[in-house]
Amino acid sequence: MGTNKNVEYRLELARGFLNEAEQDYSLKRWRSCVSGSIIVLENTGLAVLMLFGVSPLTHKPGRHLSQLISEGTVAYDVAVLIEQILPELEKYDSHEKMLAKYGDEALYQLPWELFGEEQAGLAIESARKCMRVSSEIADLVR
Repeated sequence: MGTNKNVEYRLELARGFLNEAEQDYSLKRWRSCVSGSIIVLENTGLAVLMLFGVSPLTHKPGRHLSQLISEGTVAYDVAVLIEQILPELEKYDSHEKMLAKYGDEALYQLPWELFGEEQAGLAIESARKCMRVSSEIADLVR
């Protein structure tokens, strides 16, 4: 199992970025909201991985969490919770993170052109869900 201090650090990091994403949403800074939400997702996924001794050096925690489930490494109740956040982690993988940072360079679309209110709303809902579920998983496992 990962150390509680490392897991708690990741969850606190995620909470901080969620607070910023909430502020960005209220200020209608859509790209910033999406970007912050993606960082929440990444850190919550990493926190869950760390609970099972998996290195946090990945930008695709969903892939590794899927593997833990398929290997039978996690208890059934934990697997059910992980399955709730996998779609979010997979949707907002490193590709979306790159779009939020650099835009679509092939089409010369700036990041501010790619993300509007709808995308920000979906991203922050995903971030809230992952924050809630990952905290629940941490409570179960510790």
